[in-house]
Amino acid sequence: MRGLVAAAVLGVVLAPSFMLAQAKSAVPRAADGKPDLTGVWQGNSTLRGSWDESNGGTGVGGSGRDPSAPVILSSNDRPAGPNSAPYQDSAARKVLESFKNRGIDDPTARCLPGGLPRSVLVGLFPQQFVQTPTQIIILYEYMHVFRVIPLNAKHPDDVLPSYMGDSVAHWEGNTLVVDVVGFNDKTWLSGVGTFHSEALHVTERYTRIDKDRIDYEVTMEDPKVLTRPWTLKNSLMLREGTRLQEYICAENNLDPGRYEQLLKDGVKISR
Repeated sequence: MRGLVAAAVLGVVLAPSFMLAQAKSAVPRAADGKPDLTGVWQGNSTLRGSWDESNGGTGVGGSGRDPSAPVILSSNDRPAGPNSAPYQDSAARKVLESFKNRGIDDPTARCLPGGLPRSVLVGLFPQQFVQTPTQIIILYEYMHVFRVIPLNAKHPDDVLPSYMGDSVAHWEGNTLVVDVVGFNDKTWLSGVGTFHSEALHVTERYTRIDKDRIDYEVTMEDPKVLTRPWTLKNSLMLREGTRLQEYICAENNLDPGRYEQLLKDGVKISR
């Protein structure tokens, strides 16, 4: 009898903590029952916590509080190994040339938008999702760009090539699937020199697996420069208490021109 009473008391004591842990890990839902992606997120991270708590390393954007913490990757870091871009031979030579020249032809150095999926994967700046029953709005602090993504819609017939492309989305279970077309050829995909053509077609998959994390998968297809579809997997982490701030790109950035002049003068700055 005493054992039953003790078990009952223990259950009452543990229930609140269990329910609290469950609530913290549960996927927030919108009124229509779909996962709610609303919030401010950091790409290219797996660390939970506030922006300050999860960016304590010594790399660019880190506070330096914790030298052992992971370094935040910049938008110029390229995936390697099995995740490297499957470029056609002629295109691969162009990518390698850009890498050797230390990416001085980076479009963002001239204050141009980062494009996709680069804007999503950059971990140095937050991005904010605003979800409604009819559309998803994504605001990027990096380069101060945005996307308005209608749900259950078709691409318009008069799409003009643009930096962020034209996006439409639909839900597949708990995953938001975004189809993007209509790109210009003036951005990089993910890393130094990873150029593309106007034939680029991007498919994104956002799956909120718990309160703090969205699993992100992106597949890029470009028959003019890639030999096959290129898929990258990453994650976005919730950064409660973080707000987007104004991002101003210095329009009079003279460094690209200086580096180009050094190359013309025969100065060895390449890798």
